Amino acid sequence: MGDMNTKDFLIGTLIGGIVGATTALFLAPKSGKELRSDISDQAHLAKEKTAQLTNDVYEKGNEWVDIAKDKSTTLAKNVSDQSQQVVDKVKDLSATAKKEAEDQVNEAQSLAKELKEDAQDSGKNIAETVKSEVEDAEKKAKAAAKK
Repeated sequence: MGDMNTKDFLIGTLIGGIVGATTALFLAPKSGKELRSDISDQAHLAKEKTAQLTNDVYEKGNEWVDIAKDKSTTLAKNVSDQSQQVVDKVKDLSATAKKEAEDQVNEAQSLAKELKEDAQDSGKNIAETVKSEVEDAEKKAKAAAKK
């Protein structure tokens, strides 16, 4: 909004200056030759001022373009850095989760192995107990049959 007011002011000043100079030339008591010479001088002066103003505006525009490029480059770098940090965090979390999953799988396999061994040991103990009881029953049966 401030830039627009400055622009309007400059345009108004330029137009006002031209109108004022032209009016002063036409109302001044001079001969035709002097009047034409003054008008030519004022036109030449207005042309120079316009060229200078155009140059100044062009240079200022280039400065703003450079500033915008610098800021957009900085912004892009910041976004890229932050994106890389997020990617790194996700990778770290994935690696941690993978490690935890592997640890849990290893623990489950270890427990399964222990349970299997316990079941085998329990089965052997039960089989030995049953065998011992059967042998005792056979002995008792033979002893009873001999009697």
